Amino acid sequence: QVRLVASGGGLVHPGGSLKVSCTAYGFPISRYSMTWYRQAPGEDRELVASISTAGGSTDYAEQVKGRFTISRDNGKNMVYLQMSSLQRDDTALYFCKAHGAGRPTYWGQGTQVTVSS
Repeated sequence: QVRLVASGGGLVHPGGSLKVSCTAYGFPISRYSMTWYRQAPGEDRELVASISTAGGSTDYAEQVKGRFTISRDNGKNMVYLQMSSLQRDDTALYFCKAHGAGRPTYWGQGTQVTVSS
């Protein structure tokens, strides 16, 4: 069964760090670009970071540049988002997407990240 499972979310204080993970089942992510999105209550979904199939190219939303790092381990079929200097505005449901030219797009369920003192 094809699915993406995000994990690692939680409650963190402002200025803290957290690493969330996305594990793929049923297909090899090595053939897919991977992207993290987030959606806060009442807000539109926004792209956070993306990474190419082999990890050689990354892209970040302006508001997370320098604070977040996306990475991947194709051998483990996982993609990660290391978040540091977290701010209250980073509070959201974080979820991942697998996509590629000519390939189906897969969305995962989210993991909640809450930044609060």
